[in-house]
Amino acid sequence: MSLSIDLVIRIAAAASIFAVMALWEILAPRRPRSVGRRARWPGNLGILIVDALAVRLLIPVAAVGAALIAAGNGWGLFHAIGLRLSLAALLGFLVLDLAIYAQHVAFHKAPLLWRLHRMHHADPDFDVTTGVRFHPLEILLSMLIKIAVVFALGIPPVAVIAFEVVLNATSMFNHGNVAMPSWLDRALRAIVVTPDMHRVHHSVDPRETDSNFGFNLSWWDRLFGTYRAAPQGGHAGMTIGLPTFRDRAELRLDRLLTQPFRGGVGDLPRRQSTDSS
Repeated sequence: MSLSIDLVIRIAAAASIFAVMALWEILAPRRPRSVGRRARWPGNLGILIVDALAVRLLIPVAAVGAALIAAGNGWGLFHAIGLRLSLAALLGFLVLDLAIYAQHVAFHKAPLLWRLHRMHHADPDFDVTTGVRFHPLEILLSMLIKIAVVFALGIPPVAVIAFEVVLNATSMFNHGNVAMPSWLDRALRAIVVTPDMHRVHHSVDPRETDSNFGFNLSWWDRLFGTYRAAPQGGHAGMTIGLPTFRDRAELRLDRLLTQPFRGGVGDLPRRQSTDSS
């Protein structure tokens, strides 16, 4: 499969999921908005455009290209041991998901990485656009991590394409401000991360921010002891975001891009500063 076909698939899937989630948020919102779309969406969607341009310009091969190169040259562990395609694809998908979980934990624990990641958490509301609000430097680092995993294992291109499509879709899904029956949430979160599960991670309470790191599969949080079922104050009463960067001016695209270079280096989730300078 060529890179151009991969791009078409990913854009079509992402646009479809975004439209579905945005409509769901209108028809059945989980929480009232504290800020709203007009103030937040231009910056959040602007970051998405900057991210896409940064990846295309600086790492044009990306993870799918790395998988094609590995497959063409027989690179990686899966090729070395002669693993059949179906098993290599399944294991590759799971390892990539675990790598994203581990990356997410690292971006919370390491001060310099947290400076990049906290822009995602500084969103004072929680909706589908929060799922695409990541600093371009974080996106580039994440892509390099995925490329390294793909090369090391020789993950098949079909698995990488599937993972990228699912990762984009689940990021928008689990950041959705959408209501669903409690029985459905319980059933889904046995396998995947649901909006109610991931919303806990966006709580202003540092103990809750430091939980529920998964994006696709909910298994990793349960396995590694980072799972939290619900916010202490309940979903309706919880405060979203960080103590820092709460001024409305911080919603502008220019302020989002410069957030990593402002504030204290040590304001990790467990000891956030109240200085938003």
